[in-house]
Amino acid sequence: MTAPVPALQLHAISKRFGSLLANDNISLAVKSGEILALLGENGAGKSTLVSILFGHYTADSGYIEVNGQRLEPGNPKAALAAGIGMVHQHFTLAENLTVLDNILLGSESLWLLFSHRQAAREKLLDIAHRFGLQVAPDVLVASLSVGERQRVELLKALYRGARILILDEPTAVLTPQEAEKLFAVLSGMVQQGLSIIFISHKLGEVLRVSHRIAVLRGGRLVAQAAASQTSQTELAQWMVGREVALPSRQPAQQVGPAVCVLTGVFSGRGREALSNINLTLRGGEITAIAGVSGNGQATLAGLLCGTRRLEKGTLVLQGQALQTQALRPAFLVANGVARIPEDRQTTGLIGDLAVWENAVAEQVRSRNFSRWGWIRRKAARAYAQAVCSAFDVRGHGLDAPARALSGGNMQKLVLGRSLMSLSSPTTVNGAAVSRLIVAHQPTWGLDIGAVAFVQTQLIAARDAGAAVLLISDDLDEIMAMGDQIAVLHAGHLGLSRPADQWTRETIGLEMAGVTAHAISDSPEIVLADHAA
Repeated sequence: MTAPVPALQLHAISKRFGSLLANDNISLAVKSGEILALLGENGAGKSTLVSILFGHYTADSGYIEVNGQRLEPGNPKAALAAGIGMVHQHFTLAENLTVLDNILLGSESLWLLFSHRQAAREKLLDIAHRFGLQVAPDVLVASLSVGERQRVELLKALYRGARILILDEPTAVLTPQEAEKLFAVLSGMVQQGLSIIFISHKLGEVLRVSHRIAVLRGGRLVAQAAASQTSQTELAQWMVGREVALPSRQPAQQVGPAVCVLTGVFSGRGREALSNINLTLRGGEITAIAGVSGNGQATLAGLLCGTRRLEKGTLVLQGQALQTQALRPAFLVANGVARIPEDRQTTGLIGDLAVWENAVAEQVRSRNFSRWGWIRRKAARAYAQAVCSAFDVRGHGLDAPARALSGGNMQKLVLGRSLMSLSSPTTVNGAAVSRLIVAHQPTWGLDIGAVAFVQTQLIAARDAGAAVLLISDDLDEIMAMGDQIAVLHAGHLGLSRPADQWTRETIGLEMAGVTAHAISDSPEIVLADHAA
């Protein structure tokens, strides 16, 4: 009996960018009704391979077949016509338009005299019903939750006839409950014959949701396995080529006095505004802030890093109440605040400056690195070399532009610049004080090896006496790292409680706007909605 033709088949795909061989002779197949997880470190070749599949790049050699038919290379329209759809991690929706308008964008000819809205509405509702993706067509996207917006993105692809879906980090911005709903939807899709390529760094989810797993490393396909026949440990080894162990949370050994206290703080405008925030950050402790992205995390991090204004309330740092004019980056850095920003490429580093210049950027006016307005290059370069050595920053040397670094090495450079000075005490008014580390999405987009390194360094900083504020969308990271955990939702910060008083379910509920008012030795939890 002849084996069925795969829904998608890649034959010996290779792609080179200058001296970099991004994809090296990759052959891969996906069956109808199958979820294939695609794993790999940053720079392993996943993005290049997906871009070739979707027609954004043209392979140097090799070809792609969809249901046995050769796919025209380098043509996104041909990929869409062949039934390939993609849902990106960062949604591409117009918030000021309705769900139906977003679905129709790009799906109708510009030469139509009028839109076939009624027929489109009926088609959309039929697809939503078949795949369990209920959403109101006439609701503005701006009013939807993150999970609902993801459904709209899925519906956009299905409306255009997608039978092969590429999902890029689909649970990165979802609560645990929303992720469960997504997994149920994916199960229904494959039962109806769709094929799914699932790209994720969350190995537990990969093992749970996929049928098969393919691993790329250094541009080559290094392993394939049935999900039921492998483990997280083995997958991690395949990804990085060596054994990797993520740090397990050990309780804080010695919690010190408060380093930073926020009381009744208001800051920002719109969806990211903070409302009446109360938070205490103590030395020798990691306080982890959970929440779905866009609920005020950027404002909280920006406030403590000096890029957002304090509009109301008090902020006490190292025992001193700070006025608004004191909340500037230079002042905060000089007073022991280490900043690890969310966007390492545009905020953390200046891409066109050399690695050594970025390493001293926050301290360049200090007497260590400048004198009478001139930079002490020898001292600055020696410090940069020490940072790169201590934090394993690999690249093309100190004089290479920072943009030439991989994402993981960029993050190591930012981390090293922020944490290197922990070895020497920070003094305020002549007295030694504990440092405050503001780590906003410190492992976002990193492979498992880089994640382990960053997390280990933050734990070491805590053990050295620093107060660490960890803001992360990754619930696994929150639970693995936090000594204290609080949830930020719609600009409101819930009570901070010890990590052992939380479960994934209770954190997920608060992320969705439901507050656990009573957590005790009793298993019963009284729940109430924020809006009530």
